[in-house]
Amino acid sequence: MRTADFDFDLPESLIAQSPPPVRGASRMLVLDRVTGAYSDKRFTDLPAHLNPGDLLILNDSRVLPARLFATRARSAQTQASSPDPSGRIEVLLTQQVAPHTWTTLVRPARKIQPGEHLHFHAKGEVAPVLTAEVLEAGEYGERTLLFAPADDFEQILTLLGHMPLPPYIHRDKLAPDTEEDRARYQTVYAAPLGSAAAPTAGLHFTPEILSELGQKGIQIETITLHVGLGTFQPVRADRLEDIRLHAERYTLPETTATAINAARREGRRILAAGTTTTRTLEHCATLAPELYPHSGETTIFLSPGHRFQIVQGLLTNFHLPQSTLLMLVSAFAGRKNVLAAYAHAVEAKYRFFSYGDCMLIL
Repeated sequence: MRTADFDFDLPESLIAQSPPPVRGASRMLVLDRVTGAYSDKRFTDLPAHLNPGDLLILNDSRVLPARLFATRARSAQTQASSPDPSGRIEVLLTQQVAPHTWTTLVRPARKIQPGEHLHFHAKGEVAPVLTAEVLEAGEYGERTLLFAPADDFEQILTLLGHMPLPPYIHRDKLAPDTEEDRARYQTVYAAPLGSAAAPTAGLHFTPEILSELGQKGIQIETITLHVGLGTFQPVRADRLEDIRLHAERYTLPETTATAINAARREGRRILAAGTTTTRTLEHCATLAPELYPHSGETTIFLSPGHRFQIVQGLLTNFHLPQSTLLMLVSAFAGRKNVLAAYAHAVEAKYRFFSYGDCMLIL
């Protein structure tokens, strides 16, 4: 199959620029992956579509304020006196690969080569709060940075960093984050810090919905997959077999592995909230007949033809045309079914992408 097989027309006006006024107030398109039938619902209807005994898996990764702005270090004689006025460098942290070492996306990248030093300044401060050396240069603006050790690195990120909103959400990059973006581009159950983008299917959940699901007898467990570089890189291959994804780190806890093994033995339905959760579970299913607690990395690419071993239901947002996430959803529900549902969503003016509405595929 070709990447172009997953294209669709989307009016720019349907790309959500902000979350709904109230968390959980999204629309939800319910799709039967066998028949292709769909119906218009609300996310608050989710408990009505799940059954007692169902197992729902969430991705609890917390989003880093991962977008930073740097200046290039000047000569040894002058770099301590003032920031380089030649222009800001945008640095997006995508994954920590070693102590103090991160893979990043850098823009503009052409002049930022190994050996270069970058300085990160707090507003109004002359001395840098953080410094980093460029260790390696990759394709498409990828750079590996070694940061000077800082005991309060997470606090510095909170001070200097911006939430890594996708480029189709238009904000003044240099302006401080809005309180709304800081709160709403994060799930209510986010725990370990490490993602460079939100697992957006989880943005719809509220404590009230989670409580209602629990009261109905739906079991809820978590995995952690830290969303990384692949979310920000467009597909550059024409054929699906040529697509390669960047590695992303994950953790499968003991309680979740035990719950999934039990649900599979007992024939209970297992549902994933989001494509990140789906990829993690399907990757783990390739490692052994029964799941076991561990941490690792996955590069798994789920496309039409994949035989799903664990996930039987999927809650997901609406994805970009020709994206690997749309290919994953099409692998789960069938390309024709998915594209027909997307055409209906466009006609019915659903809100698309990270801050948009969602689909429940059963």
